[in-house]
Amino acid sequence: MSMENETTDQTRKKGTPGRLSLWFQRRTNTKTVAKMRRKGKGRMMGMDVLILHTAGRRSGQPFLTPIAWYADDDGGRLVVASGGGSADPNWYLNLTAHPDRASAELPGEKPRPVTPHTLDGADRDEAWQRIVAANPRFAKYQTKNDRLYPVVRLTER
Repeated sequence: MSMENETTDQTRKKGTPGRLSLWFQRRTNTKTVAKMRRKGKGRMMGMDVLILHTAGRRSGQPFLTPIAWYADDDGGRLVVASGGGSADPNWYLNLTAHPDRASAELPGEKPRPVTPHTLDGADRDEAWQRIVAANPRFAKYQTKNDRLYPVVRLTER
Protein backbone atom coordinates (compact mmCIF):
# COMPACT_ATOMS: atom_id res chain seq x y z
CA MET A 1 0.00 0.00 0.00
CA SER A 2 1.43 3.34 -1.05
CA MET A 3 1.84 6.16 1.47
CA GLU A 4 1.48 8.83 -1.23
CA ASN A 5 -1.44 11.23 -1.20
CA GLU A 6 -4.13 10.14 -3.59
CA THR A 7 -6.17 12.62 -5.60
CA THR A 8 -9.91 12.32 -5.13
CA ASP A 9 -12.96 14.14 -6.48
CA GLN A 10 -13.01 16.09 -3.21
CA THR A 11 -9.54 17.57 -3.71
CA ARG A 12 -9.71 21.34 -3.91
CA LYS A 13 -8.43 23.25 -6.91
CA LYS A 14 -4.86 24.50 -6.66
CA GLY A 15 -4.69 28.07 -5.39
CA THR A 16 -8.06 27.99 -3.63
CA PRO A 17 -8.63 28.05 0.14
CA GLY A 18 -8.95 24.75 1.97
CA ARG A 19 -11.48 23.80 4.65
CA LEU A 20 -9.43 25.12 7.55
CA SER A 21 -8.84 28.43 5.79
CA LEU A 22 -12.56 28.80 5.01
CA TRP A 23 -13.51 27.93 8.60
CA PHE A 24 -11.05 30.49 9.95
CA GLN A 25 -12.26 33.13 7.48
CA ARG A 26 -15.93 32.61 8.41
CA ARG A 27 -15.10 32.75 12.12
CA THR A 28 -13.07 35.94 11.65
CA ASN A 29 -15.84 37.48 9.54
CA THR A 30 -18.40 36.72 12.26
CA LYS A 31 -16.24 38.39 14.91
CA THR A 32 -15.51 41.40 12.69
CA VAL A 33 -19.19 41.91 11.88
CA ALA A 34 -20.12 41.72 15.58
CA LYS A 35 -17.39 44.23 16.47
CA MET A 36 -18.44 46.63 13.70
CA ARG A 37 -22.06 46.51 14.82
CA ARG A 38 -21.17 46.87 18.51
CA LYS A 39 -18.84 49.83 18.01
CA GLY A 40 -20.64 51.42 15.05
CA LYS A 41 -17.30 51.86 13.29
CA GLY A 42 -15.88 50.27 10.17
CA ARG A 43 -12.14 50.72 9.78
CA MET A 44 -9.65 47.93 9.48
CA MET A 45 -5.98 48.21 8.55
CA GLY A 46 -6.59 51.85 7.56
CA MET A 47 -9.46 50.99 5.20
CA ASP A 48 -13.17 51.80 5.36
CA VAL A 49 -15.12 48.55 5.70
CA LEU A 50 -18.74 47.69 5.00
CA ILE A 51 -20.67 44.48 5.62
CA LEU A 52 -21.71 42.88 2.34
CA HIS A 53 -24.85 40.74 2.56
CA THR A 54 -25.08 37.98 -0.05
CA ALA A 55 -26.94 34.71 -0.57
CA GLY A 56 -25.01 31.49 -1.14
CA ARG A 57 -24.93 30.58 -4.81
CA ARG A 58 -25.92 26.97 -4.13
CA SER A 59 -27.54 27.01 -0.70
CA GLY A 60 -29.23 30.42 -0.76
CA GLN A 61 -28.02 30.76 2.85
CA PRO A 62 -27.28 34.37 3.90
CA PHE A 63 -23.63 35.37 4.27
CA LEU A 64 -22.09 38.49 5.81
CA THR A 65 -18.67 39.56 4.60
CA PRO A 66 -16.72 42.55 5.92
CA ILE A 67 -15.00 44.12 2.93
CA ALA A 68 -13.03 47.26 2.18
CA TRP A 69 -14.81 49.84 0.05
CA TYR A 70 -13.81 52.95 -1.84
CA ALA A 71 -15.91 55.97 -2.82
CA ASP A 72 -17.06 56.10 -6.42
CA ASP A 73 -17.73 59.28 -8.38
CA ASP A 74 -21.23 58.06 -9.18
CA GLY A 75 -22.18 57.92 -5.48
CA GLY A 76 -21.66 54.17 -5.29
CA ARG A 77 -19.07 52.12 -3.52
CA LEU A 78 -16.28 50.13 -5.15
CA VAL A 79 -15.12 46.77 -3.84
CA VAL A 80 -12.34 44.50 -5.14
CA ALA A 81 -12.60 40.71 -5.35
CA SER A 82 -8.96 40.17 -4.40
CA GLY A 83 -9.20 37.23 -2.00
CA GLY A 84 -9.52 33.62 -3.06
CA GLY A 85 -6.10 32.93 -4.55
CA SER A 86 -6.31 31.85 -8.18
CA ALA A 87 -10.12 31.74 -8.08
CA ASP A 88 -12.64 34.47 -7.37
CA PRO A 89 -13.60 34.61 -3.67
CA ASN A 90 -16.86 33.03 -2.53
CA TRP A 91 -18.48 36.37 -1.67
CA TYR A 92 -18.00 37.50 -5.29
CA LEU A 93 -19.38 34.25 -6.72
CA ASN A 94 -22.39 34.55 -4.39
CA LEU A 95 -22.88 38.20 -5.34
CA THR A 96 -22.91 37.46 -9.07
CA ALA A 97 -25.16 34.41 -8.65
CA HIS A 98 -27.82 36.33 -6.69
CA PRO A 99 -27.35 40.07 -7.38
CA ASP A 100 -31.00 40.71 -6.47
CA ARG A 101 -30.33 39.58 -2.87
CA ALA A 102 -27.32 41.82 -2.25
CA SER A 103 -27.20 44.59 0.32
CA ALA A 104 -24.52 46.72 1.93
CA GLU A 105 -24.41 47.68 5.60
CA LEU A 106 -22.35 50.70 6.57
CA PRO A 107 -21.26 50.98 10.21
CA GLY A 108 -24.09 52.17 12.46
CA GLU A 109 -26.69 51.87 9.67
CA LYS A 110 -29.22 49.31 8.51
CA PRO A 111 -28.43 47.19 5.43
CA ARG A 112 -29.49 48.82 2.16
CA PRO A 113 -30.26 46.87 -1.01
CA VAL A 114 -27.61 47.40 -3.68
CA THR A 115 -27.18 46.57 -7.32
CA PRO A 116 -23.72 45.14 -8.08
CA HIS A 117 -22.09 45.84 -11.42
CA THR A 118 -18.75 44.26 -12.30
CA LEU A 119 -16.74 46.88 -14.16
CA ASP A 120 -14.73 46.24 -17.29
CA GLY A 121 -12.67 48.15 -19.82
CA ALA A 122 -12.05 51.84 -19.19
CA ASP A 123 -14.54 51.91 -16.28
CA ARG A 124 -12.58 49.20 -14.47
CA ASP A 125 -9.23 50.82 -15.26
CA GLU A 126 -10.37 54.19 -13.91
CA ALA A 127 -11.85 52.64 -10.75
CA TRP A 128 -8.74 50.46 -10.27
CA GLN A 129 -6.47 53.53 -10.40
CA ARG A 130 -8.60 55.22 -7.72
CA ILE A 131 -8.44 52.10 -5.54
CA VAL A 132 -4.67 51.56 -5.80
CA ALA A 133 -4.06 55.27 -5.18
CA ALA A 134 -5.94 54.85 -1.89
CA ASN A 135 -4.48 51.44 -1.11
CA PRO A 136 -1.27 50.54 -3.01
CA ARG A 137 -1.17 47.01 -1.57
CA PHE A 138 -3.88 45.94 -4.06
CA ALA A 139 -1.50 46.70 -6.96
CA LYS A 140 1.14 44.53 -5.27
CA TYR A 141 -1.35 41.67 -4.76
CA GLN A 142 -2.51 41.91 -8.37
CA THR A 143 1.05 41.53 -9.70
CA LYS A 144 1.34 38.22 -7.85
CA ASN A 145 -1.80 36.75 -9.44
CA ASP A 146 -2.70 35.76 -13.01
CA ARG A 147 -6.39 36.36 -12.30
CA LEU A 148 -7.60 39.91 -13.01
CA TYR A 149 -9.28 41.08 -9.81
CA PRO A 150 -12.89 42.01 -10.48
CA VAL A 151 -13.89 45.52 -9.39
CA VAL A 152 -17.55 45.85 -8.45
CA ARG A 153 -19.60 49.03 -8.18
CA LEU A 154 -22.38 48.79 -5.58
CA THR A 155 -25.19 51.31 -6.08
CA GLU A 156 -28.26 51.63 -3.88
CA ARG A 157 -31.50 50.39 -5.36
